Amino acid sequence: MTFVMGPALLFCPADRPERFQKAAERADAVILDLEDAVAPADKQRARGAILAQLGAAGVGPELDPSRTIVRLNPAGTDEFEKDLHCLAHTPYRTVMLAKAEDAGQLEALKDYHVIALCETAAGILNAPAIAAAPNVVALMWGAEDLLASLGGTSSRRDDGGYRAVALHARSAVLIAARAFGKEAVDAVYVNIPDLSGLAAEAADAVASGFSSKACIHPSQSNVVRGAYAPSEVDVTAAQELLRAAAAAGSGVFQFNGKMIDGPILKHAEATLRRAGTHA
Repeated sequence: MTFVMGPALLFCPADRPERFQKAAERADAVILDLEDAVAPADKQRARGAILAQLGAAGVGPELDPSRTIVRLNPAGTDEFEKDLHCLAHTPYRTVMLAKAEDAGQLEALKDYHVIALCETAAGILNAPAIAAAPNVVALMWGAEDLLASLGGTSSRRDDGGYRAVALHARSAVLIAARAFGKEAVDAVYVNIPDLSGLAAEAADAVASGFSSKACIHPSQSNVVRGAYAPSEVDVTAAQELLRAAAAAGSGVFQFNGKMIDGPILKHAEATLRRAGTHA
């Protein structure tokens, strides 16, 4: 099974099966959350809900495994072991490991494609080793759990921007993921009504190199998709630049008054890939 890593990944509490299909329809992939979105007393019921929706009459059709992620509880916990037992009875083979902290934790998930969620100080420090694990397909970072692990109180300043330590973690996870050829997922934007702030942050995620951004509300999905979809102006500019490069041959050349070299051409190619088109 090939997992589809689209730009908008939407979390859905695993104990709310009536929302599963709606979440899947609104995003590129749905994350059935067995961790933070579910109260401790409801976790077993949440696992039962995942099993119950597998084609059960009156509950809804089975979710597409290529567009479904299950977020697990942290490795080494009793809940993690129960999550694995549940997963063994499902077709879902892409998981998100909450609070991933070292590469050894990935061994228990050797039969799964793993999105490792680095959201503690240890997870950020060990991001390169985690990204190197063969069953890891992506890294994601989390701001609020990270600040909690540091003894802090907020990942953002009063103006809504990230504090320096959060920006460092964001960059560290992105660089680690890309260094090992893995995808990178940007953290959630928790201010749900602030769609303009989300749009700005998603646009920065695109420009920085994140392949996806996680969402916590259906209203956020289209905003993220919009940020990842190049405008017609961007597509035309990229196509014209690449045609000019082909005509110029190899080496550095000038185009519209700017020096153009290899990295700039790669930026243009990335724009066309996101647009699903070519030069």
